[in-house]
Amino acid sequence: MLAGFSGTGFNIPLTSTFAQMSETLTITQATVADAKILTELSVTTFTEAFGANNRKEDMDKYIASAMSVPAIGAELADGNNVFFLAWYENELAGYAKLGYNQKPEAKDLEAPVELERIYVLKKFYGKKTGAALMEKCLAHATAHGDTVMWLGVWQQNHRAVSFYKQWGFEFYGTHQFVLGDDVQTDELMKKDL
Repeated sequence: MLAGFSGTGFNIPLTSTFAQMSETLTITQATVADAKILTELSVTTFTEAFGANNRKEDMDKYIASAMSVPAIGAELADGNNVFFLAWYENELAGYAKLGYNQKPEAKDLEAPVELERIYVLKKFYGKKTGAALMEKCLAHATAHGDTVMWLGVWQQNHRAVSFYKQWGFEFYGTHQFVLGDDVQTDELMKKDL
């Protein structure tokens, strides 16, 4: 289904105390050639994260407009976006997206980069996949000369809010996010680099 990968990356050896064997997590930078697998992963992880707490109609409407192969392909082709894919033992486990488009939420921030998405398949929770993606995003941002990373996170996504706080992100405002026909409030968080 979501096996095999393209691009270049780095390997992070992991030790599993339960399996008593070495496992490998690899982070690669996505290319336009990854549009199909990234679309499948985006739909699955978004549904896992938000499907139980939102109306199906709103989820379906949002996914149809934002997570089609052409939409994801266009995002991958846009030079203002950087996507990273996480591979756990050669199986696609999660992804992150950094965005460099100017947005009103970052108008008062100097040299900002937006952490637009970071999602991990539920079956890979607890394997440090999110942490590896965050480390890669922070390293990329630092190397790029960014001085602050910011993001929007749904107020009801307590797991994500806790994750970002652990990485030193702090609240600085709110904005609206439209999921289908449902207008939701996202917390804005930022971290100085």
